[in-house]
Amino acid sequence: MTPFTPPTQDQLLAIKINAGIGELAQSERFAAAEDDMVEAIVEGVGTFAAGEFAPLNRAGDLEGATLENGVVRLPDGYEAAYQAYVEQGWNAIASPEEFGGQGLPFTLSCNVIENLGAANMAFTLLPMLSVGALEAIEHHGSDAQKAAYMPKLVSGAWSGTMNLTEPQAGSDVGALRSTATPITPDQFGGEHAGKYLIKGQKIFITWGEHDLAENIVHLVLARLPDAPEGSRGISLFLVPKYHLKDDGSLGPRNDLRCVNLEHKLGINASPTCVMSYGDNDECIGELIGAENRGLAAMFTMMNNARINVGSQGVQIAERATQQALAFAAERVQSSRAGSPDKTPVAIIEHPDVRRMLLRMKALTEAARALLYYTTGQVDRGTLGDKAAGMRGDVLVPMIKAWGTDTGIEVASIGVQVHGGMGFVEETGAAQHYRDARIAPIYEGTNGIQAADLVTRKLGFENDEVYARLMADIVRDAAGEPALLALAQDCAAIAKWMGGEASLDDKLAGSVPFCTMSAVAVAGWQMLLQRNAVEKGASPALAATKPVTTRYFLDHIVPEAAGLKPSALSGADLFYALTPEQLTG
Repeated sequence: MTPFTPPTQDQLLAIKINAGIGELAQSERFAAAEDDMVEAIVEGVGTFAAGEFAPLNRAGDLEGATLENGVVRLPDGYEAAYQAYVEQGWNAIASPEEFGGQGLPFTLSCNVIENLGAANMAFTLLPMLSVGALEAIEHHGSDAQKAAYMPKLVSGAWSGTMNLTEPQAGSDVGALRSTATPITPDQFGGEHAGKYLIKGQKIFITWGEHDLAENIVHLVLARLPDAPEGSRGISLFLVPKYHLKDDGSLGPRNDLRCVNLEHKLGINASPTCVMSYGDNDECIGELIGAENRGLAAMFTMMNNARINVGSQGVQIAERATQQALAFAAERVQSSRAGSPDKTPVAIIEHPDVRRMLLRMKALTEAARALLYYTTGQVDRGTLGDKAAGMRGDVLVPMIKAWGTDTGIEVASIGVQVHGGMGFVEETGAAQHYRDARIAPIYEGTNGIQAADLVTRKLGFENDEVYARLMADIVRDAAGEPALLALAQDCAAIAKWMGGEASLDDKLAGSVPFCTMSAVAVAGWQMLLQRNAVEKGASPALAATKPVTTRYFLDHIVPEAAGLKPSALSGADLFYALTPEQLTG
């Protein structure tokens, strides 16, 4: 497997141009995010990721996580790498200063995750989930819960999880059966009065058990007695692996355990656990937020996680592209077509290989541009810019869905560039493809993201938030007829979906529409990058950025425009066959 080289210059360009970090640094809250600080973080975490996380990626895939007597163990090197991550403070970038964080923009936290994930996607799910747990506790936890749990989560000494899925309840979270029963003063000698007994089983719990952190803070969705049916009756509970003593130190183990590890297609070094709570009726948790408002609290961390899952598409695309480029430069086969010199050349000289490599680079850079444009809008929302915050919400399903679809496409092309060697595990190209496949599924499938866009996000401010986004693209797309037409088509489809389209018709066209929207925004952000580079913004990219942008605008944008008929076709054809006819 090719060593990982952090794409520092392209990341800095995206952070400066697409996220607009300089503008964020003008605020009092993010004043520390000046150029030298930003560059130090991006360069520093890139070096750390390449040196500590990347060398473990292959061993993690081959050996994976193992369950031994209820304890999940990782291959040699993982514990030391994680401790180095904690000691260097990378987990604390965007966390509140009052709990030991640095209080920097979410954009920079996402850059930490991007670099770590490109180096080792499976390993990076550990800090990624912890960041989400922090978000939920910060926004919905009590002062006592924040004081007890946030400092250790901020440092990374403790890790966090989210527990939604149950065997009978996948995307339909409202069907969960886990219970939370109030503890009365006469139970446990009154020690846990006001808390709850948690009972149930959860599946697909990422890093639900491991031996790298001192404690694991599980955020668990469960149902109180007499709670309303469905999602309206779900509450969120904080359930630690180890109880805390009055002085904050670790006490006895809670009544929870990992009963199995899922055997997966990829991300083998990420333990995906089946977790059992309350086997002995002694699993104790605390309510976070209001009763029956757990789903809203959980969505605080899910929104964060969806952006970082979109980043996983960027991560795997970057790693697969680097590997394909290295292989193509070294693999000698056949002479150049039409050349009088019949000497075999490196396959990077052949036109179709060039096509694949340029497509990989353009898609990766465009997805990164969309990622940081999204994080920049989220950061502006944090500063009180309501319009930017709402635009960020509209962008979330685009980066999650199209970003992860892009990761799969680029990883697949990477296998193709390797030819038969790509289908052989030893080269490592197949690992990227296998690892990438989960990203369109978890944190809400990409179909759910598209449905969220057309049923909820389009309606923000009477459809004006999305309309203004497309209007901004139209404004800047002068001289780029394909991008201009795509943005205008997106606006027209959105108007149809917000008007005469039935719910079935909107949902039937949601996925192609989401792709069209994401490509329009990504193309716009690439255009802004190119313009900045041509004005001297990043001399290191002066040769490459105009070419990758041109490819994206001339090849990817027209492909997305071709999805218009599918977005408008409606649902009738999907139901032309009965289930019996369809399955017969």
